[in-house]
Amino acid sequence: MSFIKASEIWLPEGETLVFDAGDYGPLAAFADVSSQSQFAHGEGLPGKAWAEGCPIVLDQFDGSYFQRTVAAHEAGLTCAIAIPVFADDALKAVLVVLCGDDAGHIGAIEVWEDRDDRLHLEAGYYGAAEDFGTASQDVVFAHGEGLPGGVWSAQMPVLMRQIGSRHGFVRGESAMAAGLTHGLGIPVQAPDGRTRIVTLLTGADTPLARRFEIWDGRPERVGPRRAAVRIDGICEREGPLWARQNPPVDIVTITAWQGPVGQVLGSGLPHIVGNGTGLPAGYRSMVALPVYRGEDLAFITAWYL
Repeated sequence: MSFIKASEIWLPEGETLVFDAGDYGPLAAFADVSSQSQFAHGEGLPGKAWAEGCPIVLDQFDGSYFQRTVAAHEAGLTCAIAIPVFADDALKAVLVVLCGDDAGHIGAIEVWEDRDDRLHLEAGYYGAAEDFGTASQDVVFAHGEGLPGGVWSAQMPVLMRQIGSRHGFVRGESAMAAGLTHGLGIPVQAPDGRTRIVTLLTGADTPLARRFEIWDGRPERVGPRRAAVRIDGICEREGPLWARQNPPVDIVTITAWQGPVGQVLGSGLPHIVGNGTGLPAGYRSMVALPVYRGEDLAFITAWYL
């Protein structure tokens, strides 16, 4: 079982968001409805994220602006997060991740926002980890504090392992009690210039992902060519994915259009694989999300199941 049930990408076409790609696993009926949908600016969850220029978590669909509620309920989907991808002020895409609410599903998807020079929880979904969700409501982070604060300070994605036993994870005791193991923090650029951090926290029994990667595509790291180096990662099958020697001699580098992650470098857009093509052995699906600084693609985060 996995915490994430479906992922999809929506691209702007004039004043409308149109379906680009999705991974729905066995949810064929919901996939069919989605592939025929489109959203105006401010319409539905993808359109709302576009209009507000920030990530949005919907922890329930009933009574909300979510427009595929009937199909979602039939598919067992109960919540979603929409992450808009902006290059400076220009919308590149909206990534939507949908989850189920099955009993025992443990994980967390959170959005943290800067208010008064502290990061506050804007919204979150925790599945069955209700106590962890409650403990998160009143937590605030300063620069460099915890996973959200670490992302804020570094202005880059951060992967934190064994969060239940790490001193640097402020909610470690609650995370351990909930069975949460690893966390990925992603900075999300917005036209209004405000800091927002998305955190994905995974559990061992119902993981958001079984493999995480962070790639650095900044020119100061890779030079003028369109390339990226893997700077961090963890995999259930392969273990640590960072360079193991100092100075590193086993750095993994990709170029534009090379493999699934290279598609992000080439297009500047999120990329989804749902049939295992080009993925490491044992993995069926992948979501890769670009992280922009201004107009430039700086980092890529990827997660696999």
